[in-house]
Amino acid sequence: MKKYSEINIGDKETLSHTITKSDIEKFVQLTGDDNRLHVDEKFASATQFKKPVVHGMLGASFISTIIGTKLPGDGALWFSQSLEFLLPVRIGDVLTVTAEVLKKNDKEQIIELKTEIHNQNRQIVTKGIAKVKVIETEVAPAEVEKKEDAPKTALVIGGTGGIGKATCIQLAKDGFNVIIHYNKNKTLAEEIKAEVEKHKQKAIIVSADILNDADIKEMISKGVRAFDKIDVLANCAATVIPNIKFQDLVWTDFLQQMEVNIKSTFTIIQAVVPEMIKNGYGKIINIGSLSAEKPNADWSHYITAKSALIGLTKSLAFELAPKGIRINMVTPSLVNTELTADIPEKIKLLTAAQTPLRRLALAADVAGVISFLASEKSDFLAGENIRVNGGQVMI
Repeated sequence: MKKYSEINIGDKETLSHTITKSDIEKFVQLTGDDNRLHVDEKFASATQFKKPVVHGMLGASFISTIIGTKLPGDGALWFSQSLEFLLPVRIGDVLTVTAEVLKKNDKEQIIELKTEIHNQNRQIVTKGIAKVKVIETEVAPAEVEKKEDAPKTALVIGGTGGIGKATCIQLAKDGFNVIIHYNKNKTLAEEIKAEVEKHKQKAIIVSADILNDADIKEMISKGVRAFDKIDVLANCAATVIPNIKFQDLVWTDFLQQMEVNIKSTFTIIQAVVPEMIKNGYGKIINIGSLSAEKPNADWSHYITAKSALIGLTKSLAFELAPKGIRINMVTPSLVNTELTADIPEKIKLLTAAQTPLRRLALAADVAGVISFLASEKSDFLAGENIRVNGGQVMI
């Protein structure tokens, strides 16, 4: 959490949440408020609202979330709140909650916050004023000394993918706590979390759309709140690559690949770098593609994006190395994972035959190199591209 002295008038935080039917069911189960206006479509249709209205306090509960996790964060004592419910909230509405510091009471270490909830149409549905006492924890000298020996933390983007899963488990073996990012496959993320914990390390799972800036910011925030820091970022997210002949490509095909490979990487790095700068140390590992050096047909949109990633990695490595942040790249050849399961067996056999080591790369091969780059053994590497291709390309 922020110390009282670090909070300034005008400081502002936001979070977003899409209201679902499940949210209402859980709220009713917890509170017992089963007012038919909230849960009965037929009843609601006979009222002026025409369809169910979400409980006002369900939306307002996210004010507690933003105060307890963002401004000021852990230890916040929220003791006063005024509320005005201005517009009804419906299932499917996207609520954006904001909290902004209006006043500070230095004597009692109390902050006053303007709290507002907007819907997807930028309309204010709820507003009010919150008062929060900032409770700061005391750190004993012995605890400060132990902090240096605390386990490092790694954030693995695309943690439920083939390379991502192998990376999560390998880093756990190396003694890292792991933040496992997933987009949709929560079940697999939970299984990977259990695997990490078998190695006596802590783990959390975090869902985020890596093309959504707000999701990325929230993901970093949750990771830092859980482990106080992020030492390593491994960008292992991957997506299916459509085969499209050049004559059939449209510019949006290139833009889609740039969004996935460049925009998401840029946004995630930009969000995590301030945390690494605070610690004066960090490792960032991007995943390239052999096709950028050994091109194949029908992938020009993908190859262009991965080539741009090489440039992004080198330029950021040069800029951030003086701040103690090392950025490097791992470039595998065809990796035997679920993502490549639909590639014809003939192509896989031919690729293996053309590889001096006579096999395809395994996710564990890539994870092993990521492990090296995440460790202190690679502290003098910056802007490097380590190729994991069994000898197909030697430079």
